Amino acid sequence: MKKIYFMMFSLMAVGYTYAQEEPTTVTDTTEPMPATPIQEAPKPEEKLEVKPGGRILLDAGYFNANEQKDKFVSGVAIPDVRMGLGVRYGNWKGKVDIGFAYGKVSPKDIFIEYGFSKHTLLRGGYFVHQFGMQSATSSSFKISMEEPQSNEAFFNSRLIGLMLLHQKDDFMGTLSLFAEGETMKKSSDATGDQGMGMMSRLLYRPQREEGKIFHVGLSGAFETPRYNETPALNHNSYVLKTPFPTRIAKVTAQQATIDNATFLYKFSPELLFARGRLGLEAQYYYVNVNRKSGFDNFKASGAYGMFRAIVKGNPYEYTDIDGGIATPRPGAMELVAGYNYTDLSDPKAGILGGRLNDYSLTFNYYINKYMIWRVRASYTGVTYRESIPDTNLSLIETRLQIKF
Repeated sequence: MKKIYFMMFSLMAVGYTYAQEEPTTVTDTTEPMPATPIQEAPKPEEKLEVKPGGRILLDAGYFNANEQKDKFVSGVAIPDVRMGLGVRYGNWKGKVDIGFAYGKVSPKDIFIEYGFSKHTLLRGGYFVHQFGMQSATSSSFKISMEEPQSNEAFFNSRLIGLMLLHQKDDFMGTLSLFAEGETMKKSSDATGDQGMGMMSRLLYRPQREEGKIFHVGLSGAFETPRYNETPALNHNSYVLKTPFPTRIAKVTAQQATIDNATFLYKFSPELLFARGRLGLEAQYYYVNVNRKSGFDNFKASGAYGMFRAIVKGNPYEYTDIDGGIATPRPGAMELVAGYNYTDLSDPKAGILGGRLNDYSLTFNYYINKYMIWRVRASYTGVTYRESIPDTNLSLIETRLQIKF
């Protein structure tokens, strides 16, 4: 060992002595070589990513009603089949989704968006604009199997327009400018003047940890009258309606046609709270339709609350971009107890669209990342609707949902 240390020390000493010696002068008659510039490594080229997707819903249900028994026929159905493509290129993203149900083909999401950063994006096309919590999930991911009737009545589903979304830390906000949904089905020469509007959703969300979630929010919207195939009502009216909570039998539960309308405004506060594997979602809706001189304004309202509990699985998690509770992880089992009240009857305005109460209990089994099994039992009562007898519907329904 001592020999090894001695040899290492000797080599270091020789190297130091050599470094101190004056170098031998050499006369160089050639021109000096120019310095080679340092070149930056080329940036990797963006890749185009294309991802196919789709979904299939398989439903079966049993119905028991006191009225309209010829319409509430128990049975089975495939109420939704979709195929589409998602495309991403750098900061750009696009989606095309086409649906098929009961022999009809219909466009679903068709949009392009640009991400300015991980916090801000601008989306344009035909899609669901943000208005309340139900806009955070697609129709097949509703925790109560079908969305609350209040949202059916007071929300607009998909619209052609632009939406700016910004979310960072405790704040999330959206602003949308849109045209009425009929512009996706008919050309302007058929619709006449197109209905326009704007909406916004604002959230304060100080708690977004796993098992510790809290946010409060407020959505608002303004829009002009909509298309109607009846000439006297075209862009002079609104039609607010809700279905009974099943897609096997498609029966209207409430419907209010508000004529002589000039404009509509609405707002909707929301609350989301979760601790561990327990959660609460609640939302209130208020709608006012201004009408021409000599006609009373029409007012409508509604609310829902859903208490949810994971009976097997991890605590609830939050999704920042949508502003809501994320779909539970594969293997989770969940119970959801819900109540909804929707009032589309305003006697002062002379319009009786019906008053609805709905009580439901839903079991959700998130089999894997592609499959969900749901079972819903509910009781729905509708009263105070002009020319329609009071109707009570009890149902039990099940759905196997496949999404890929």
